[in-house]
Amino acid sequence: MISIEALVGLTLIALGMVLTPGPNMAYLVSRTLSQGRITGMISLAGVALGFVVYLLASALGLAALFKAVPMAYDVVRVAGALYLGYLAWNLLKPGGVSPFETRDLPPHSPRRLFSMGLLTNLLNPKIALMYSALIPQFIDPAAGATLQQFLQLGLVQIAIAVTVNGLIVLAAARVSRFLRGRPRALRAQRWVSGGVLGGFAVDMLRKP
Repeated sequence: MISIEALVGLTLIALGMVLTPGPNMAYLVSRTLSQGRITGMISLAGVALGFVVYLLASALGLAALFKAVPMAYDVVRVAGALYLGYLAWNLLKPGGVSPFETRDLPPHSPRRLFSMGLLTNLLNPKIALMYSALIPQFIDPAAGATLQQFLQLGLVQIAIAVTVNGLIVLAAARVSRFLRGRPRALRAQRWVSGGVLGGFAVDMLRKP
């Protein structure tokens, strides 16, 4: 059974990570503004499955795999960093747009929305680090079965991430309308988001 201290600590970290602009937020917001809330929720379902995949893979030894085969971790790290860099460039380049800026995107089918949400999350380096490095820190071998603790902590993180992302999907249109009437705020949001994503990309590439 996980302790209250572990639960609180993980909750704070999970909230901090899901509220930081990243690939999941960028994809969910852009799709919601382009095709509506239902498509945003379908995409979120794919994101949620990505969390489950990471949780099960980690519970079955992903952390041990990364330790035994450093190249496997490097592949996830570099692929995630490149993806973050790509998202940052799309925000910061001349003519770049904010995730909350309404724009026309080619409509995607429900199947593609789901699969893109899944892929976006699987390539998210924040999530890889969450399951391979952060969650294990809250496991206490003296408190019982470590596998059960890992699954419990992972399910708490998934519940927080899905809930917050769901609220972002529901509020995306309202936030977009607010920013659309304030071009300076929209520009600042775009630069802050792009800067954060770029910083994460550089930091991921620098870490061994």
